[in-house]
Amino acid sequence: MSLPAHMRFVDLPHFGAPDVMTIANGPVPVAGEGQILVKTQSIGVNRPDVAQRQGTYPPPRDASPILGLEIAGEVVAIGAGVSGYAIGDKVCGLTNGGAYAEYCLIPAGQALRFPNGYDAVKAAALPENYFTVWANMFQMAGLTEGETVLVHGGSSGIGTTAIQLATAFGARVYATAGSQEKCDACVKLGAVRAINYKTEDFAEVIKAETENGVDMILDMIGAAYFEKNLASLTRDGCLSIIAFLGGAIAEKVSLAPIMVKRLTVTGSTLRPRTPEEKRAIRDDLLSQVWPLLDEGKLAPVIHKTFAFEDVAEAHRLMETSSHIGKIMLAV
Repeated sequence: MSLPAHMRFVDLPHFGAPDVMTIANGPVPVAGEGQILVKTQSIGVNRPDVAQRQGTYPPPRDASPILGLEIAGEVVAIGAGVSGYAIGDKVCGLTNGGAYAEYCLIPAGQALRFPNGYDAVKAAALPENYFTVWANMFQMAGLTEGETVLVHGGSSGIGTTAIQLATAFGARVYATAGSQEKCDACVKLGAVRAINYKTEDFAEVIKAETENGVDMILDMIGAAYFEKNLASLTRDGCLSIIAFLGGAIAEKVSLAPIMVKRLTVTGSTLRPRTPEEKRAIRDDLLSQVWPLLDEGKLAPVIHKTFAFEDVAEAHRLMETSSHIGKIMLAV
């Protein structure tokens, strides 16, 4: 397959508001060892993209400086040492940066086939959320059938994924969200109770709804919720922190519940994980989650799809937090 020498990509000449991003031209990347080159058809927009644009989330040194962490498209070149892929394959994948471009490199261990019946937009809505939720809820926190879980930010891309996955694997799910519309969406996805954090105290609701609290909490708020999260966990419960939208420094918080209730507090970021760790997550997803997507038992929630050229509008929508589910770009 003959490839062009140049491609369009979203340039970030300096940090700032969404309007600092521009469409520029640059060289098409070359597939190195262990990589596949994908002609991008759709891109997922994520909170880390916004943070990187603002200058608060620098990419790893070996990552592309171009924004973006997930894509879907067609394999157009295969690097040395890669097996299991052919030119023309439709794949989605977790990138190490570089997704906001017409061509993007994906480490072969971070690529996944399209689920049955999926187009590129639906497929590109999967990798970042499913990698994150599987790694934190299932691999690290060990959520199992019959347990209870509280998902904060239940209407976000991460939240809608977590509710569906936890429910599919037999957990009882509670969720928080910031409006009645968002709460209704959480219940529709499988939550047994959605808590409007603007009008209700989630810790009080969990206390009233459960006998001793939940077994696990997936939290993207951080410091602002830390004390109430500890209060909402049952004995041997686990708090899994994946972001700090409510701050990273918790002051004057009693740590006694951690000892008294034998709690576990974990946290992780996905991007700095090793290729081997990401491959292990990918393999779990292919064997345990992709069959559920194939059967229609799970599906991404897509709020709106923007044209590639309207990336600034997509970021502005992300910053309003008014969306339910994923924000996408179509190339």
